[in-house]
Amino acid sequence: MSGDSAASSPGRTGARAERPVGRKTSGSRWGRFFEGGLLQGGVQGSPVLRLFMRWVRRPLLPVMRLWRRNIQLKVVVTTLLMSLGVVLLLGFVVIGQVRNGLLDAKVKASQSQAAGGFSVAKQKADAAVSAGGEDAADGRANQNVSQWMGDLVESLSSGGQGAFDVVTLPAGGDSGGPGPRASGYVFPPTSVPQDLRDRVDSSLLPAQSYTRIVYTNGQESQPALIIGKQVNDPNNEPYQLYYLFPLTQEEKSLSLVKGTLATAGLFVVVLLGAIAWLVVRQVVTPVRMAAGIAERLSAGRLQERMKVTGEDDIARLGEAFNKMAQNLQLKIQQLEDLSRMQRRFVSDVSHELRTPLTTVRMAADVIHDAREDFDPVTARSAELLADQLDRFESLLADLLEISRFDAGAAALEAEPIDLRVVVQRVVSGAAPLAERKGTRIRLVGDQQPVVAEADARRVERVLRNLVVNAVEHSEGKDVVVKLASAGGAVAVAVRDYGVGLKPGEATRVFSRFWRADPARARTTGGTGLGLSIALEDARLHGGWLQTWGEPGGGSQFRLTLPRTADEPLRGSPIPLEPKDSRRNRGLNDAGLPRAGDGEKRATVPVQTSSEPAPLAPRPSAAPTADPTALPGNGARVVPRPTGGARQADDTGAADAQSSDARNVGPEDRNKQGEASRGR
Repeated sequence: MSGDSAASSPGRTGARAERPVGRKTSGSRWGRFFEGGLLQGGVQGSPVLRLFMRWVRRPLLPVMRLWRRNIQLKVVVTTLLMSLGVVLLLGFVVIGQVRNGLLDAKVKASQSQAAGGFSVAKQKADAAVSAGGEDAADGRANQNVSQWMGDLVESLSSGGQGAFDVVTLPAGGDSGGPGPRASGYVFPPTSVPQDLRDRVDSSLLPAQSYTRIVYTNGQESQPALIIGKQVNDPNNEPYQLYYLFPLTQEEKSLSLVKGTLATAGLFVVVLLGAIAWLVVRQVVTPVRMAAGIAERLSAGRLQERMKVTGEDDIARLGEAFNKMAQNLQLKIQQLEDLSRMQRRFVSDVSHELRTPLTTVRMAADVIHDAREDFDPVTARSAELLADQLDRFESLLADLLEISRFDAGAAALEAEPIDLRVVVQRVVSGAAPLAERKGTRIRLVGDQQPVVAEADARRVERVLRNLVVNAVEHSEGKDVVVKLASAGGAVAVAVRDYGVGLKPGEATRVFSRFWRADPARARTTGGTGLGLSIALEDARLHGGWLQTWGEPGGGSQFRLTLPRTADEPLRGSPIPLEPKDSRRNRGLNDAGLPRAGDGEKRATVPVQTSSEPAPLAPRPSAAPTADPTALPGNGARVVPRPTGGARQADDTGAADAQSSDARNVGPEDRNKQGEASRGR
């Protein structure tokens, strides 16, 4: 089969079937190089070209960075380039005008001089005919004409005094007449162009051209204007008479003009560059000052102000900037005071409500325990009262936790934990809800230890939110919990195949009290703060909490934590978009790389096991931080006490109930409360 066939032969597999029809395989080495390196992926497909481009670009990076960041340099360089262009254009125009003027003057003077010489030659021929009389027809005529021709050249050139030279040549290339005559060591055959000789032979009018005079004495050749005409000798035989006018003086004048224009142009360009630098500096300096002060304002130094001098537009800009900064400072202070009051109010109300809520809870428990003695309506009311009190307690606990995050008082008690134990505990707690929903929870990647320095209580709270939410929205389908570790990161992904997320909802799902479907009932009695608290817990660890979803295709939440506390994350060992998404399935069917294959992840091999987690190739650069996983305010790590029982604070029982997705029902409430108190 020929190499340019578009389809592969039977039994062949690979990428040959995807080659475009009609593309021929080049036989040469360069053809194969361009075919396989450039055409199949461009420069990025060739390591040699990639290395060469990096080597060429490396010294240019500082210049490009300076060009992008320095507006003064841009203005000065642009002014210099435009000035240079104007000077060059003006120089070309001026030099052209001067050159044309010099040549026109030279041509007019030369034509006048040559016309006079042609008249003198004709007069001398007529005078020689009159003086010769009958002797002009005897055999001594040629000898007399040759002598007469030499005398004529000497006589005509003597009046030039180096301003021109005279050359005579036989007409029509006739070698029988007098030979060439020239003054000033001019070499006639080379100095007189052949086309000019042809024109002189074919016309009785003068003809002119430009040439270079070649000398026989070794003198350097020089440009010249040559004017010739056909005239008659004393024997009435035609010959060619040429005047050669050197252009040396005109060249010197033109060179002087060029040098003067180049010097003046360079001086003008430098002067304009200096003027542009000074003018731009007067404008850029206040702008740079304003930029520096704006950076300090954004860093929290709200007392910074610009120095204002004068009454011009820059001074007005400085005054407006200072007034804006002052108003922003006042407004920010007001907002901070209001936010502080709101946080204090929420915290105080939450704390103050705990005491009456405890009393109400005790009374409700008594009523709930005695509901069998009531009529059906009252018994149902007792059950509803107990359920809503559970939700009220959860809301108070979540509000207290949110207030701690907002105040920067949240502390991370990190210790080495195996996430498999935490995940198994969460799955066991969600099993009753999954059984009621008809959902099966599957664990993947729990064959090897997944150890990280983390706060077990907070991680369990995050995972409980994710797992129970997945069970509630899975619509009876399986929920997959996947664990993986690689390099300096560990990850837990929770995948469901339920309703999924609409476009744009992935960035709003962590907002407080946000619900994807307001008409959907909360069967687990969530407060709407669980995912917000989960995101803050992830930030407190220095980790990422991200989500992916597609309408009708389910969703996946991924928690990525560093192995060591305070270690920055470089990637995640689990792709955010699962391999069984619609897009990845379509890419697999088309034979293209999946969307998750290009994602930057951790690159150190996982621990040895029978089923290692999949890893991507080593990325060329560290990935940027996830925008939804920025560090929280006031995040700090507190080492967990090694011995003795820990003193539980007000969040001990609240943390166990702060999940946005919880199991409801009287049979599950006691189990969750006992598990929370056990932690």
